Amino acid sequence: MAWEHPEGAEVSNRLGSGIVIVIAGLGLGLAALLITARHGVTEWPFVAAFGLLIAIGEMVQFKVDRSRNRAPIATSAALGYAMLRGPSLDIAPDVAQVIAVTSVATMIGMCPRAIAGLRWDIVVSNRRVLSVACAAVVFSAVVPRDLGWNGSWRHAIPLVGAMLLGVLTAGLVDALVGAGQATELFNKPFPASLRDELLVMGQIGMAMGLSGVLLAAGTSLLGLWAPPLVIVPLLLTQFAFRRFASAQRTYRTTVRSMARSTEIAGFSSPGQNARTASLAVAIGNDLGLTPARMEALEYAALLSGVGQLALADPSPGGASLLRTREERQRAAEIGASVIERSGVLDRVAEIVRHSNDPYRQGRASNSDIPLESGIVNVALAYEQLVGEGTGQSSDKALESIGLGIGAEYDPVVVESLRRVVGRGFRF
Repeated sequence: MAWEHPEGAEVSNRLGSGIVIVIAGLGLGLAALLITARHGVTEWPFVAAFGLLIAIGEMVQFKVDRSRNRAPIATSAALGYAMLRGPSLDIAPDVAQVIAVTSVATMIGMCPRAIAGLRWDIVVSNRRVLSVACAAVVFSAVVPRDLGWNGSWRHAIPLVGAMLLGVLTAGLVDALVGAGQATELFNKPFPASLRDELLVMGQIGMAMGLSGVLLAAGTSLLGLWAPPLVIVPLLLTQFAFRRFASAQRTYRTTVRSMARSTEIAGFSSPGQNARTASLAVAIGNDLGLTPARMEALEYAALLSGVGQLALADPSPGGASLLRTREERQRAAEIGASVIERSGVLDRVAEIVRHSNDPYRQGRASNSDIPLESGIVNVALAYEQLVGEGTGQSSDKALESIGLGIGAEYDPVVVESLRRVVGRGFRF
């Protein structure tokens, strides 16, 4: 139950939980391809142009955060193709042809990534096929086939409205499917998973949807001269998102390097910080924390032992619980001060500062203390009780932690720990 899996394992895990999505997407694509082959393909130049855009977009997809891959160009091109209506086309593509082109082009775009060993996710790709199919169905149901762009506002308004409705449908379908998948993968409450998916949709999905509308409107009016004009701004937007994602990866690498310093110095056992962070993230998922809070929680758990470097001697086996209350709180304060000097991890520093506060003297009477501090406190205690070399069973560890409910440990967090362990969490 780690927050981030190795790439190969991640694909495997997603296949295990998203097999229905893959079967539905591939089945729908195959059915649409057979229907299209039977009735014949219309407007081959548009099929080739949009199919190429979808395939290229799939090849240059990138990771929005640590658990989501997105292909903005592929999504915008697929939505744009689904909503073509206008004077540049003799016959608008029907729903089956839209699904067939999207499905085939997506599979073609995935092949180079798979061959090159780059990160790819067949579940996310099939989610796109399903969401675009829903958008195409809604758009076709709302807009008559003979309605197109002719310079009249009377026609333009319902067309734009239908396009926006199609984009919204695609976004909501993808968010619902993604939320269900996240709930299954990370044991996160469905409302919290849906909130996270809608947040991502608002951040990048809006840009993809509006680009799809512009692509459809421009191509319907100007023909194949329009796609380059729309795709270039989207490429710049994707470049900006990739730079942001790169900066996030740099932060993560820095945090992991700082966390390893306590292991190298002997103040924590090998892998102790990573195990604590893994459990803290599992509890955070169970409690439905937002992505931003989850990231701060993981960083805080990784860095929770940094302040121990200021102590005179390491704890035996990295067991900081063997130290006095004063030593642990002083180490937490020192660690928070060190983290604050980074200038970008103030939230993490605040979590670490209170990570050794007893619940009764801390969060129980001061709601300003982050819940994440209580999560780190419980995760660290459980890791030191059942981690490598301790030999204590999970039942014994839960019993020991349970004795401190309401005094040392936050009851809400301890109950979450029991649920997480009960679902089979293992370090």
